[in-house]
Amino acid sequence: MADKETLRQHLPVYFVTGLAPVGGRSALETVAQALDGGVTIVQLREKEAPLSRIMREGAALRELCRRSGVPFIVNDRVDVALLLDADGVHVGQDDLPCAMVRQLVGPERMIGVSAKTREEAAQAAADGADYIGVGPIFATATKPDAGDAIGTSLLRYVRRELGLPQVGIGGIDAANAADVIASGADGIAVVSAIAGSDDPREAAARLRSIAAAAEGAKLV
Repeated sequence: MADKETLRQHLPVYFVTGLAPVGGRSALETVAQALDGGVTIVQLREKEAPLSRIMREGAALRELCRRSGVPFIVNDRVDVALLLDADGVHVGQDDLPCAMVRQLVGPERMIGVSAKTREEAAQAAADGADYIGVGPIFATATKPDAGDAIGTSLLRYVRRELGLPQVGIGGIDAANAADVIASGADGIAVVSAIAGSDDPREAAARLRSIAAAAEGAKLV
């Protein structure tokens, strides 16, 4: 399992991306700009593309992340994560259980688990998750099946009772990112706040600055 404090340093700006072009940019171009702007971890979440394309473009994304010293995570697909030699895998409540994922990926790769209730978060911790993705914090149109917004109370619970690294996800942007960090998150997971921006580099840099300031205020 990943060292908690080391992992926390990778979570401030967690960029989740598919492979579809956005704003005339390829996913590779967007991720490259986001990394230049200060994104600290990248997750590939692709549900529609053929597996051959996921493997080809996923390998390119992995190399971009490695050159930047940023962890590369694959959503859901443990087999793809292993084949791409990703740094970890992130699973939801309807995916392979965390304990089984650990058996497959071994002790070194990180595992993230999505949770929207205390029970789900506690089970993830018990099963050996390295971090929890809490949400949707706010309403989001990016993931239609995400469910209703849950607010920030679960972030406080995870911080206080479980002590696991965590990111808030769902409807987070520059306007509300500081509130998510202040509520106990180690980072903010975003999609459209970067991919939907005219300037992904600037958007990532702004979010990184907001996250750093909010974390600093939390420690005062």
